[in-house]
Order: sequence, then C-alpha cells, then structure tokens
Amino acid sequence: MEQHIRQINLEDDRPTVAQALDRLRLEIRMARRQGVWVLKIIHGFGSTGNGGKIRVAVRRELPALQRRGQIRFFVPGEKLTIFEEDTRQLLRICPDFRRDHDIDRHNNGITIVVL
Repeated sequence: MEQHIRQINLEDDRPTVAQALDRLRLEIRMARRQGVWVLKIIHGFGSTGNGGKIRVAVRRELPALQRRGQIRFFVPGEKLTIFEEDTRQLLRICPDFRRDHDIDRHNNGITIVVL
C-alpha cells in the first residue's frame, strides 16, 4: 500500500478488547501525526471468538472518535463497495486505495478509517 495508507492488525498477539481499543486510539494518533490518510483496521469477525468482540467494540468506538473530530469517517468492510457513497468518498480522498484487494469483497473483518 502507498505511504498514505497504513494497515493495522488489532488481532495480533490476541489482545483483550480493552487492549485492542487502546491500540486503535494510539495508531490513530500516530497516523495523524505522520500524515497517513487512511487506516485499514483488521479486527476479525468472530470466527475465533475474540475477533467478534473486538469488531463490535471498534465499531462502537469509531462514531465517538468521529464526533470528537479524531477521524473523518469510516467504512465497514461489508460496505466497502463502489456502490456505497462512503467508499466513493474514500476513493476520491485516497485514489491509491482502489488497488486494495478488499474492495467489493464484503469483508466484515475489516474497517477502513479515513483521518
């Protein structure tokens, strides 16, 4: 991926939900300082049990971060399709994201965050 896009795997090292949310907030702060435009968050979808809890918590946290102005918006993986306006807006902001293999795959184990 290009330098304005960063991928973060919140499932690495099998964290608790609290640890995954702390890492999410830290990664967002660091990415903003480093000029990253888009974060691709891998949180899992629950096939192992814990991924589902992290996904639910991340998706609950992101609207609050958006209200506080820490992120612009986010696109759940299952809505990462050119038929959704948020995806089209993402691609206008970061055209390099067009090469991402998860577009139109309806992957509910990821969420895209636009900073």
